[in-house]
Amino acid sequence: MKMTTEIPESIKIPDKVETRFGTLRFEDGFPTEETAQKVYDQLDFQRAVESVILTTPGGSLVGFRKGIREYGPDNETAIIWEERMDSKVQLLTPNTTVIYVFLWLDLKNGPMVMEVPPKVMGIIDDFWFRYVADFGMAGPDKGKGGKYVILPPGYEGKVPKGYHVARSQTYGHWVAIRGFLEDGDPKPGVKNIKDNFKLYPLGKTAKASKVKFHDISMKYLNTI
Repeated sequence: MKMTTEIPESIKIPDKVETRFGTLRFEDGFPTEETAQKVYDQLDFQRAVESVILTTPGGSLVGFRKGIREYGPDNETAIIWEERMDSKVQLLTPNTTVIYVFLWLDLKNGPMVMEVPPKVMGIIDDFWFRYVADFGMAGPDKGKGGKYVILPPGYEGKVPKGYHVARSQTYGHWVAIRGFLEDGDPKPGVKNIKDNFKLYPLGKTAKASKVKFHDISMKYLNTI
């Protein structure tokens, strides 16, 4: 029977379509078995690539956590480059013009308070490398120093006044601090951070901080 309705060429399914992953063939508008399998294989490949891209941030922070834990437990260990960054560390995008300090912050046991020194610049990222908070010069304390409380997922308890509040979607966090040189000398910046940075559970005081600083200048560390 002859078709009585003209089908526009723009919506007709051709007998074959050339793609970057091969030729797709159709019979009466339906893909051949070989073409259907080729498309499914391509979808599997695309999902695999997407999975790698989406999980790379988390994988990167697993590397950071592993490197920090080589020197001590979560919430108690700060690695610092007192002589500035050097070629011994395996790290993405570092520079040698500031003092770096890294910590792994864990909120499984509840909110943590972070006392931030003046004259620093820092950031808190969650376990998927998503932004949680700035502190220091780019944060709400504007470089004057202050107290921050970081709340775990689903926290509904009361938060006392006097804190800069940050809420996170994960329990694990990468904390990065940058200190600055004075007339080319890193020592004053190092002293400022080591004397004034504190980390302890909400409800405790600064005396409960167990943070120990480990100078890893010219020591091998892999965070990748």
